[in-house]
Amino acid sequence: MTTRTAFALARLGLAAAGIFALSGYFYYTLGVATFAIANFFSYFTVQSAIAAVAVIVTAAIVALRRPTDPVWVDMLRAMVTTYILVSGVVYGIIVWQSSSANYSIEVPWSSQLLHFVIPACALIDWMVDPFKARLPWKYLGWAIVFPVFWLLFTLIRGPIVGWYPYFFLDARQVSGPGETVFYCLIIVAIITGIAALLTWITRLKRMPRHLLPPWGSSL
Repeated sequence: MTTRTAFALARLGLAAAGIFALSGYFYYTLGVATFAIANFFSYFTVQSAIAAVAVIVTAAIVALRRPTDPVWVDMLRAMVTTYILVSGVVYGIIVWQSSSANYSIEVPWSSQLLHFVIPACALIDWMVDPFKARLPWKYLGWAIVFPVFWLLFTLIRGPIVGWYPYFFLDARQVSGPGETVFYCLIIVAIITGIAALLTWITRLKRMPRHLLPPWGSSL
């Protein structure tokens, strides 16, 4: 088995884990009194996880067909990796704050997979993958497009349906619109920072791609 094939198989396994976690999380939320299908698919975590599964499968197929990644594939990988990492960071902060506020948030196994395990595995894949492309810095502008549209959609939909996926987006649950804007700016900053870090990793000095082990070499 070649190194490239091993990466492809590992990504297919990660995508399968993502589908398994999403299915488990959906089943878990069925037991919540306020459950609604539209609300479930409005979570940034769920949307980013679905996108991550699609992109990871695409990256696995490319890895089976090509010796190195084209730039567009790794731009998409960097985006979804950024999004699921942000989901994990924000969720971790929410869970941590809940404990300090004398109430607890249940974290089922499916949520642990979605928020912590899968993002960590995706980050490791990104860091150790020697076949990824060198990303241009202009990519950072694209990384923020989806989160901004998601925020606008959520802030518009929230008052209409009377529900927000995260408490800090509801001005009634914080000190007011100003605090909501503050939280949104922090999230945008975190997304930009993580995307910049992933881009920087691709620009570190490493073995030139044309000097990597040939396609047919074995482990």
